Amino acid sequence: MALYRFAGRTPVVSAKSYVGEATMLIGDVKIGDDCYIGPGAILRGDHGTIEVGPGTAIEDGVIIHASTGGKCRIGKNVTIGHGAIVHAEDIKDYAVIGMGAILSLHVKIGSWTIVAEGSVVKNRQIIPGGVVVAGNPANIVRDVEARDREFWLWGKQLYVDLAKQYIRDGMEQVE
Repeated sequence: MALYRFAGRTPVVSAKSYVGEATMLIGDVKIGDDCYIGPGAILRGDHGTIEVGPGTAIEDGVIIHASTGGKCRIGKNVTIGHGAIVHAEDIKDYAVIGMGAILSLHVKIGSWTIVAEGSVVKNRQIIPGGVVVAGNPANIVRDVEARDREFWLWGKQLYVDLAKQYIRDGMEQVE
């Protein structure tokens, strides 16, 4: 993990969270407990603040950037899939952002909302809680169902457990 102080602001990471080796945290970034921040993720709090709630998984290659003077708040138990780009203001608890999705400036995502893989949530778009959205621009395709919640609770726990295992066991580079 590479932590970078910028403009007098230093990243803060809970000792209970795992942050990958090739991950960069820059400036005003706060990582809560039991998080998994995957290899190659970049969280840039150089112009604004990024707050990541407990139990959240930010998978490999995700880019998160807070807007100038703004805050990117990511709630508890959120999953942000591989390669997503996030400029959102607010992602509520238990939301799922699919792999390769793009969340533009000032976006707000409701709790238990699923943004499908590759979807584009446009500038200032507000997505309510409890829905599945897909497409470019992202549109509501259905409500979140009990089976979705069950699957994503299971998936979120996998990443909490993985973070704990990485912290406990570490990794060994193979020559």
